[in-house]
Parts: sequence; C-alpha cells; structure tokens
Amino acid sequence: MCRIFARHAQQPFSIDDTLAAFAAMSRDSKEFQGHGWGMAWRDQGAWRFFRNLDPIWEHPPTGFGRTRMLLIHARSAFRNEGICIENNMPFSDGEKVFIFNGELHGVRIKAEGRIGAEKIFNYIRRFDQGDTDAALRKATDIIRRRSDYVRAMNIIMSDGRRFYVTNDFGEDPDYFTLYRREYPDGVAFCSQPLDGSWYPLGNGVQWAA
Repeated sequence: MCRIFARHAQQPFSIDDTLAAFAAMSRDSKEFQGHGWGMAWRDQGAWRFFRNLDPIWEHPPTGFGRTRMLLIHARSAFRNEGICIENNMPFSDGEKVFIFNGELHGVRIKAEGRIGAEKIFNYIRRFDQGDTDAALRKATDIIRRRSDYVRAMNIIMSDGRRFYVTNDFGEDPDYFTLYRREYPDGVAFCSQPLDGSWYPLGNGVQWAA
C-alpha cells in the first residue's frame, strides 16, 4: 500500500527537506512504495504538480523551493498493475487535490476512473456542493456499506485552504494508522511519524484542519 503526507503552515517551509524525510520513510517501509510518486503544492495561490515513475528515494529532485501547503504520495500499485504516470497521485479537478492509501474489496459504486483511487475521488466529488468535509463523510460512509471488506481507506483532500482527512482500516493498525503533528503555525498528517512528535489518529476518525 501507499504512503501519504500533507502539511500546511502560515509560514513557508522547505519542500526539498520534506521530500527527503518522506523519501527515506518510503524507502524503509515494510511494503514496497516504489511504483512512482507525486506531489502537489501551492504556489502564488495556485496548485502545482510533479509526478515521476521512479521510486521517490532514487535521485529525488530538488530545487522546488518553499510552500505553505504540500501533499505527497508514494505509490504501491495494487497487484503491481497500472504502473503509468497517469495513475500517479495526487489527483485533482483543478480545485481539489486528493491522495489515497488503502485497499477495498467488492466495492459497489459507479464512478469514472482508471484505478480504484480515482473512482473514489470522483465519487466523493459527486456529493460536494461546497462542503468538502460533509461530502467526504457521506461518500466514505456509503463506500464502507457498499464494500465487502475495507482493508484500509485513508484519504487526504485539500481545497487549498484546509485538509479533509479520513483514517479507516480493518487490519494492521501499525501500518495503516495515520499520524498528526501540530506546528505553531499549522498541521501535518503522515502515514508514519517523521521527525518531532506525532500523534495517531483513531480508526474511523475523520478530521478537518
């Protein structure tokens, strides 16, 4: 399964430093996270994106500067399938950005998308009439009820102002628990603790920050 990270702050922080810590975490993960990676960050009020098919720890690029909002995704493709740049997250509709870590079995929803994560993103968007938090809660509740088994469904979305987070898993809490770190001027979420003090989100927790 994948590794995900998101941080926002009032003061700009280094993208390169964050990438280095996240890449080391992904490299050392107990599951392979090397099917490419991607990130989205805010630059002068707009989203910018970078995606790459190499493992994030192999020749990580530098020179991205600083930002106040960043989301990163390292991919572990389900059954080693669909490994192409178009399937690398973050996904975006131009306004919202979406990253996902999880695995669902027997999902009975109708949504467009090349892979399951993109279908989930589009399914959530269907319910978003201006309240992303409510849309995420409604969509994930339906997905749970229409799935035979949710191994994990960890989601971080952003509208450029806030993060909307779901931590939900049916097994392996050591691996699937998301963690939160509070900064004096913001907050971060990650699949595993990086530096500093991180606190686990509870299973089934949804968070807007």
